Amino acid sequence: MSNKSKGSNAERELYKKFIEAGWRAVRVAGSGMMENADCDLIAGKAGGRKYAIEVKSSKSPVKYITKEQIEQFMIFCEMFGLQPVIALRFNREGWLFLHPRQLRDTGNNWAISLEEARKKGKRFSQFFN
Repeated sequence: MSNKSKGSNAERELYKKFIEAGWRAVRVAGSGMMENADCDLIAGKAGGRKYAIEVKSSKSPVKYITKEQIEQFMIFCEMFGLQPVIALRFNREGWLFLHPRQLRDTGNNWAISLEEARKKGKRFSQFFN
């Protein structure tokens, strides 16, 4: 399975999770492929916060995200008044959610290890309630 299809599958899986939990959600067309498609999902609930979600999955124990991608993501969130969320799925771990400021600066990239994500991240029901 290609990285692109693995990422699309993760986005679809998370989208379904939001819908099943009673949220409204949309996948952003061209995310990761086109200019100005700076997040993967947008989700909200009546009377609640609205979120822009960057979805990342990894089979390795550390996930790296370019500084440029996070910068563009944060600008997008600010422009639309959305709360930024990084949704991580490490193999056989399930979903963990955190704010981009919880990522570790490695110099060229932002990073999060599985161990860090377990400590800092929250599960779906913890983060979105």
